[in-house]
Amino acid sequence: MKLSVCTISFRHHLHSIDQIAHWASTHHFQGIELWGIHAKNLADDPKYGENWLNSYELQTSMISDYLPLEGSVSQMMTETMNMSKLAKHWGTKKVRTFVGKIGSQEISLTKRKELVDRLRMICDFFESEGQLVLVETHPNTLTDNLASTIQLLEETNHPALRINFDVLHMWESGVCPIEAIRRLSPFVSHFHFKNISSREHLNVFAPENVYAAAGTRKGMTPLFTGAVNYQDFLDEIIPKMEVEASLEWFGPHVWDVLGNDSLELRKRMNEEHVLRT
Repeated sequence: MKLSVCTISFRHHLHSIDQIAHWASTHHFQGIELWGIHAKNLADDPKYGENWLNSYELQTSMISDYLPLEGSVSQMMTETMNMSKLAKHWGTKKVRTFVGKIGSQEISLTKRKELVDRLRMICDFFESEGQLVLVETHPNTLTDNLASTIQLLEETNHPALRINFDVLHMWESGVCPIEAIRRLSPFVSHFHFKNISSREHLNVFAPENVYAAAGTRKGMTPLFTGAVNYQDFLDEIIPKMEVEASLEWFGPHVWDVLGNDSLELRKRMNEEHVLRT
């Protein structure tokens, strides 16, 4: 497994990219998932980029952004080209985005077709640059459940389109993540790992709460102490595919939680390897 730390986890903390990279390299991470706005804000300083990150023996696993599929075509393509340029600067082929802001059960057929057409346009561009578009499984988008995600893959029908499989959000949709990954694994290029204490607290991840500095963090929990059974999920995927994943943490004590989750992940994977050999 290649494990990354997300810079979005430090969105409300006064830590530099230098501090994050140093910490990640000394806590057995292999990469950094760079939040799109962080990549944009670092663009004016030529010091930062692929070579700088490689000096810490780290790679950029992905840039996570929010491409404006619902804006004008010119705005969408301007943002797409900018993100492609930043991804090249940081040495990654993967750019994450969401598909729309309306759930698959509420969106009209006309609006869905429009989003699919827009998604195909940005896929064409990223493919021409040797890059990939990863759409994240997430509530209130066209990938808010397994059936709609499969439908989107079929509708778009593009080799540059891949999935960022957010395990918790797939579980949130009511589908067993193991069942979902068995269907989606040929299309998955990245995973997001996070957990929650119970379903009653899932609204903690609503964008209007999770991005707010004063938002509640009630229910957020380390990876192996929550309602989603990550041990079973890892047992399913580790023997069958190359896993590139990012730990997402939106709560307090970010260094401690991410460090302990990374340590526990490695411990459990090592134990599983011993059992299999």
